[in-house]
Amino acid sequence: MSESDSNEAVTAAYDEYLMPIWKELDVPIERADGCTLVDFEGNEYLDAFAGIAVTNVGHRNKAVVDAAKAQLDEFVHGCSYVHPNKPAADLAERIAEITPGDLQKTFFCNSGTEAVEGAIKLARKYTGSKEVVALEMGFHGRTLGSLSLTGNKSYKKEMGPTLNDVSHAAPPYGYRCSMCEGTECDSSCAADIERVINSHTSGDIAAVVVEPVMGEAGIVVPPNEWLAHVQEIAHDHGALLVADEVQAGYGRTGEMFASEHYDVVPDIIPQAKGIANGLPLGAFTASAEVADAFEAGDHLSTFGGNPVACAAALAAIDQLEDGIIENARTEGAWLRSEFDSIEEEYDPIGEIRGRGLMWGVEFVDQSETGPQNVAPAPDTALATAVSDHLREESGVIAGVGGFHKNVLRIQPPLTIERDQLRRVLSGLRDALDAVA
Repeated sequence: MSESDSNEAVTAAYDEYLMPIWKELDVPIERADGCTLVDFEGNEYLDAFAGIAVTNVGHRNKAVVDAAKAQLDEFVHGCSYVHPNKPAADLAERIAEITPGDLQKTFFCNSGTEAVEGAIKLARKYTGSKEVVALEMGFHGRTLGSLSLTGNKSYKKEMGPTLNDVSHAAPPYGYRCSMCEGTECDSSCAADIERVINSHTSGDIAAVVVEPVMGEAGIVVPPNEWLAHVQEIAHDHGALLVADEVQAGYGRTGEMFASEHYDVVPDIIPQAKGIANGLPLGAFTASAEVADAFEAGDHLSTFGGNPVACAAALAAIDQLEDGIIENARTEGAWLRSEFDSIEEEYDPIGEIRGRGLMWGVEFVDQSETGPQNVAPAPDTALATAVSDHLREESGVIAGVGGFHKNVLRIQPPLTIERDQLRRVLSGLRDALDAVA
């Protein structure tokens, strides 16, 4: 290993040459395989974060790598909106098959934030309306359009003004909701969308944008009837339901798309993250009727639908359907029972929430009352300390997020095995015993 190929050299180069926005987990990566990351010093880590819920079929999945390599030998780029190509055409057809209901036509881009931006443009074009309703605590991206939908001041600081004509309603976050008084969410917050439309908008609503499971908010899982109620309100106002599946899609929750848990067919589904297992690709999909509102020149992407990324995505979907989604469903159910025991055992855990292999452990200070006086105060320092202990003492990588930055995010590759999950839980217990 040369002097430049070291943990210290890589992080020093980041400090010197990359803009200072990178988030440090203290684990530079030299290589990865399955659920394992290896740094430049040969240290191995169990990855329970998957690059923010991206490598759903495992790091360096052979089928995905082989598909990408095969396409590299053919051609890399021709702009898929200038030169029709088979990988993009085949992937669009495949997405029409795996998305709910009659969603049929897809636009390819490069990221989740672009997918959300494009979905809003399409909703405006189709409806002829301009205003959008999103959720407090929601996250939809960091470009100025998607940032306007994101309901979190910490992402918007010194970045305003964003788009006009965006309003925010209460999220289905029962643990910290004054309407539910800290009990399980009963969907009352869906009615808050109606209140916001009537009191904060002109009624010219193009879209209601929500996450079927709220990732950055702290893995907030709505009750079963919530999404249908939201769609009903949107349609009553002539608006479309945009279900942002960027983080929750592609098997993450134990179904191909999280919307399927609620028996709801959204009008538009933005996608990214797990779609190509780490290659940069985003998409949004709509019915033919909605999609055909776009005309030539209304939208474009130079790199969107890159044939290498599309080939990888086709292989990733095959892998997901060949038992990996089922593994997420099975192991998620097992985790639920294990987490119930941990939640009962440790007072600093306020709530553990999740579906499939998308889980959030919320840490609280029981001695203080939190916002809206419905739950104990968020304990941001404890969440960070637990994550640090997991990494440094147990060799397990997990993220920290949530609106109050007090939620440990456990979102491993969906290929993770039971023994590996036991290691995550053992490390969590050790960390709580040591730092709580």
